Amino acid sequence: MNNVLEVIDVTVRFGGVTAVAGANFTMKKGELLGFIGPNGAGKTTLMRVITGIVKPQEGHISLDERDLSSLSINERINCGLALAQQIVQPFQDMSLLDNVALACGSTKTRNAIKSMFYTDRSEERQRAAELLHMVGLEDAANSMPSTLPLGYLKRMEVARALALDPHLLLLDEPLAGLNQNEARGLADLIQTLNNNGQTILLIEHNLREVMRICPLLYVQDNGRPIAYGPSKEVMQIAEVRSAYLGKAE
Repeated sequence: MNNVLEVIDVTVRFGGVTAVAGANFTMKKGELLGFIGPNGAGKTTLMRVITGIVKPQEGHISLDERDLSSLSINERINCGLALAQQIVQPFQDMSLLDNVALACGSTKTRNAIKSMFYTDRSEERQRAAELLHMVGLEDAANSMPSTLPLGYLKRMEVARALALDPHLLLLDEPLAGLNQNEARGLADLIQTLNNNGQTILLIEHNLREVMRICPLLYVQDNGRPIAYGPSKEVMQIAEVRSAYLGKAE
C-alpha cells in the first residue's frame, strides 16, 4: 500500500534554536494518527512544514509519493491536502451553508477572471448541505456564525476542509476550547470520518479523546520524536509518560 504522507528526517531551525529535529513518520491511506506532545514540542512547526508555511533546513515531505518541497500552500491543497485550523475564522456575513459552499467552489474561484462567469451556486450549495449534514449541522445551515457556539464553528471548519475532497485531512487541535461533551462529540465525528475512509492527522492536546479514537500515535518533545506506533504501546513508554504527563511510571 502506498503512503499518503511521508515525513522524512525533517529538521527546522530558527536561528540557533532547533524547533524540530529529525521528525520521521508515515501515514497510509485510511489511517488516523494522533500527533501529541507537551507545549513547546514543535507540533505547530511540523504542521506548518507539512502545509508549506515553514521550509525545513533538512528532510522532506511527500504526499501520495509526490515531493512537496518546491510547492506553495495552494499547490499542496491542489494535491490533496486540507487543514481545519484551531482558530476558526468564518465569514461573519455569510451563513454556515454559504461558508461551506464557498469552499466547495474553490476550483471555480482559483482564477479571478474565470470566477466572474460562474454565477450558479446551486451545485456548491447542495454539496455544502451534504457536508453540513455529515458533520451534524444540517439544522444550523442557515444560521450566521456569530449566533452559534464554538462547538458548531469547529464542526463547520471540518466541513470546509472536507469540501476540498482531501487525500489527507489535517486537524489542528479541533477540541481546544470545547467542554467535555462537545469534545467527545467532535472526537466521535472524527472517528466516523476515519471509519468512512478519510485519512486524518490529528494534532491535539486532549489526551483522553486522542487515546479513545486514535489507533496510532506520534509523539514529540522539545522538537524531537520520542515514539511512534500503536497508541497503547506508545503510552507505556516511560519517556512518553514523563514528557507528556510530567511523570514516569
